[in-house]
Amino acid sequence: MSPLFDTHCHIDAKEFDADRAQVIAEARAVGVTRMLVPGVLADGWDALQSLCASEPGLYPAYGLHPVYCDRHRLADLDRLARQLESGAPVAVGEIGLDFQIPAADRDAQMRLFEAQLAMARDAGLPVVLHVRKAHDAVLDCLRRIRVPGGFAHAFNGSVQQAAIYESLGFRLGFGGMLTYVRSTRLRRLARELPLDLLVLETDAPDLTVASHHGERNSPAYLPECLAALAEVKDEDPAEVARITTANACAVLGLDCPGD
Repeated sequence: MSPLFDTHCHIDAKEFDADRAQVIAEARAVGVTRMLVPGVLADGWDALQSLCASEPGLYPAYGLHPVYCDRHRLADLDRLARQLESGAPVAVGEIGLDFQIPAADRDAQMRLFEAQLAMARDAGLPVVLHVRKAHDAVLDCLRRIRVPGGFAHAFNGSVQQAAIYESLGFRLGFGGMLTYVRSTRLRRLARELPLDLLVLETDAPDLTVASHHGERNSPAYLPECLAALAEVKDEDPAEVARITTANACAVLGLDCPGD
């Protein structure tokens, strides 16, 4: 079995403060050897950088998450520019648009998103996208501000939107929600999309798998996401592991030989 790449894991979150090293060890024990760790707030970037520097196979991304738009400050964009120069990032993120938030300030989100896309473009870095109820708006931005691809995290758009993301160099993330039998639309979507367009993710500590419903999610549960994707696509799990890991490494420009 190829090693697995969790392309969206907030292992730096406070929910892991008590047992982070153990969780990482448990993930490695089941074959999850690499994790992309996206930043969401400027105040967390230093700790994120230190964590990834101290743990082999953890890769940092830095970004200003749209959900926390009211907590970001204009100076954070200058800070992000400096972080991208000094923090050894593999991507910019987690960034995007969230129009599901009640009374969302869409204009503020758009300004923040476009500024970060421009930084990613100028730095030659892919981006990690958070998108809720906003795929068309995000795709419009990506057409105007061309970045070197990236990941559309927790993808739940249409097949048509997926094709546009693919044309722009993106891969689409599927995770714990795929393990729920009731997720019929999502499972059908994963079945219809080509495997070379997909990557695996957990979004730990959120969006946990069905077997741990109501509990904290963990990167150690990524094999369950793999099993669900292999099931809906009627593919050999080993082949799904190989292709999704290769997809992740290609987007991030990483050399990921078998461990």
